[in-house]
This record gives sequence, C-alpha cells and structure tokens, in this order.
Amino acid sequence: MKRLDKYILKSFLIPFLATFFIILFVLVMQALWLAFDDLAGKGISIGIILKFLWYTTLIVAPQALPIGVLLSSIMTLGSLSENYEFAAAKSAGVSLQRMVRPLVFFALIMSGLNFVFLNYVYPYAILKQINLKINIRKKQPALALVPGSFNADIPNYQIKFDEKYGKENNLLKKVLIYDLSAKKGNNKIITAENGELVSEEGSRYMTLKLYNGHFYEHHVNNKTAYKERFRMKASYADFDEYEMNIDMASLQDDDLLKIKHTRNFNMLSLKQLKDTLPSLKVSYDDYVSSRAKSLYRNSEAENLRRLPDSLINKKLSSNILENFELLKQRDVINSAISKIDRTINNFTANKNSFKYRRKVLNLYDIEFYNRVAFSLSCLILFFIGAPLGSIIRKGGMGLPMILAIGIYVLYFFTNTFGRNMAEESTLSAIAGSWLAVTIMLPLALILTIRATQDKGLFDINGLFLKIKSFFIKILPNKRKTS
Repeated sequence: MKRLDKYILKSFLIPFLATFFIILFVLVMQALWLAFDDLAGKGISIGIILKFLWYTTLIVAPQALPIGVLLSSIMTLGSLSENYEFAAAKSAGVSLQRMVRPLVFFALIMSGLNFVFLNYVYPYAILKQINLKINIRKKQPALALVPGSFNADIPNYQIKFDEKYGKENNLLKKVLIYDLSAKKGNNKIITAENGELVSEEGSRYMTLKLYNGHFYEHHVNNKTAYKERFRMKASYADFDEYEMNIDMASLQDDDLLKIKHTRNFNMLSLKQLKDTLPSLKVSYDDYVSSRAKSLYRNSEAENLRRLPDSLINKKLSSNILENFELLKQRDVINSAISKIDRTINNFTANKNSFKYRRKVLNLYDIEFYNRVAFSLSCLILFFIGAPLGSIIRKGGMGLPMILAIGIYVLYFFTNTFGRNMAEESTLSAIAGSWLAVTIMLPLALILTIRATQDKGLFDINGLFLKIKSFFIKILPNKRKTS
C-alpha cells in the first residue's frame, strides 16, 4: 500500500470510528428509553438488562454503520479540501478519483460487512430480543397489548383494537378477537365496540369484558376436507355484554430467556425467507379463493340461478311485499334485516382477515428485498458524502454533522415510506424496498460528477450569465422594432 493510501485511510478511520460509536451509543440509548416501560418495575436483574442492551446494539449496528460512513466521508474530504491538501495533490498530478480510491474499497467492504450482519447477526439479535421482550411482558400481559396491530402474546387468542385508554389503561375501543382455543383455525371471530381488561394480582385468570358486539363462529371439524369446511354452517349472534375468562397459567414462567417465537419475518435469514415465501403465497391464494366461494354460497346467488321457469315467469308485483300475505310481510322484513346484518358483519370480519393475511405476506416479502437494498446504503451514502465534503471544503463536526443528519433523515424517511407503502400493498415489495436507493442514487451521481469536474454545489454564476445573455439577445431586438 502506498503512503498516500495509508494517509487517506488514516484520515478517514479516526473520525469513522469516533462517529460510529457515538451514533451507536445514541441509538442504543434511544431504544432503551423506548423500552423503559417494559423493563422498569418488573423485578428484572441487571444481567437481563445488559443482555437486552447487547441485543439492541447488534440490531442498531447496521443503522449506525451507514451514518458513520456518511459523516466521516464528509468530514475527511472536507478537511482535506479545507487544508488545501487536495489542491496540492492535484498540482502534483494526482486526481480526486485516485485519492479516494482506498476509501471506495473501504466503503465496498463496509457494504459487504453490513450485508453479512443483516443476514446472520441481525436475525439472531431480533430473535433473542423479541423473545426476551415477550417473556418480560408476560409478567403483566394486559399492559403488553399494543393498539393498531394483532397481539398474540395471550395464548389461544389474537386480539386487535384501535385504542387503549382510561386511568388504568385497560379500556379498549373497536375490538377484534380471533378465538383459537378450539385449535380449528380462526373460525371463531368476536367484534365489539368497546372492551375492558380486568385482572387481579395473583389470579391465574384475566377477564375481558366486551360491549355492543357481534359473535361469529364457523362450525368445522378437523376431519373435514379444507375445501369443504366453508360449506359448513355458521352461528351468528349480537350481544350487549360478553365476558371472557382467559387462563393465564401458561404465562407463569420465570425463565425470561426461553425461546418460543422463531418464525417472525425479521428473525429469518435470506435463505429462510426465500424458502418460506412460496408456501405463504400459496396459503394466501387458497384462503382468498375459499372465502370468495363461501361468500358466494352464503349470498344464495347460486340458488337464484336454479329457480324453475314456472316461478320466474310468474307475474309478480313490482312491490315485493305485496306478493306476500299481510301477516307474512313482517317476517319477511325481519328476515331480510337479519340477513343483511349478518352479511355486513361477515364481510367486515373477512375484510380484516384479508388485510391481516396480506400484510403478513407483504412483511416477509419486504424483508427479503430490503436486506439487500439496505446493505448498499454504506456505498451510496459514501458517494454522497465524499463529493459533498470536497465541494463544501469544510471539516470538523459543525456543518458536516448538519449535512449528514439531513441526508440520512432523507434516506431513512424514503426507505420507511417505501416499506410502509409496500406493507399496505400500495407498492410492490421490491419497489418499496428499493425506493430509497432509486432516489439517492441520482443525487450521488450528480455530486460525484460535480466534484470530479471541480464545480461548486450550485453554479450561481453560470445561472446569472445565462440570464444576462438571454436579456442581451432580447433587448437589441426590441430596440430595432421600436
């Protein structure tokens, strides 16, 4: 390695290591602050807390690495330009591309390291931390329920609600429950406008009181073929108040390091995700097809096609009720209202189930593509930071820090925005995962071209010259016409 390469790498590595560990510390402290409510007051030992911090460090390290590369590249190239070291190198015949060549190789190595970390270390840390969080929350499961998403911490139930409120934070709004206690799938669905969680200290039961809701159960047998299950009869009921006693004895385990959840989308490597996705897609397609056939049968549209000609050709009044006797008309109206209510509730339950299954499939799909896309962040942000530093010609922690934060916030926002849109099926998984790369890559190319051509960030003088030449061409023409 030549002396120039050693000097450039040394100038880069010192700020890189400093900024990387500072940013890593800030991200770990932020994660600890967000998880403070889950850890405080649970009787957790210092050893468990330290393990939680270690897993958090492994999780946020892939985020701290690109920020460190971006900030240190701006600082290093800005400092070299500010001290006229680039000018001296150019006068000696050394180009900018030759000077940053060792840093380009370093950025490539960091991108490769980030990919390996995301593929092997990150899933392991997520696996350990999520299981640790769940085991800690099980000490007070009622407080662990999160609004806006399905909660599977309580055994044999999946609970979703829009809002948690009240003095004790135990009142729920817009509750949806899948009762899986019968071990026959999500065939028992309960919806309610409001709910209340009641648990007594030392009791093995937690009571869930539901108000103004609807109960739906599809009667199936485990021996029934899958395609035939949706032809089975179903039970419907509306209620003003419904009480559920949930047995929490299985949560009385004090082993906080026990691993129970292993198949979450961010716990899998790329190979495991690739093997899991086809089966998830087949299962989702079968579910959609079966539900569509079930809704078609329940709507009785199939039976209407089989009506005999004698009935179809019969002359009937345009007012449907007039075709029935007076005493029968009330029964017809009540029956129609009941069927409409059941159909609406059935559609609502199926809609929520469709959205949940599609969202789960999207999460696995997004995670697969995002692992590769995010691993390139070190390389892309380097090609933004390095030319930007040589253009602004300012080292230190002041202006480079502001620029680095602004650029990474833009990158992180576009990446999160793309993932959220793909999660809601607005974008495809590959488009949402690569959205940040497609936006930041042109910026990196423009800055690199301007830096190699020794141009400023904005060519204001050139803009003024173009405006001036435009008016010079126009004014003589006006004078001639006058």
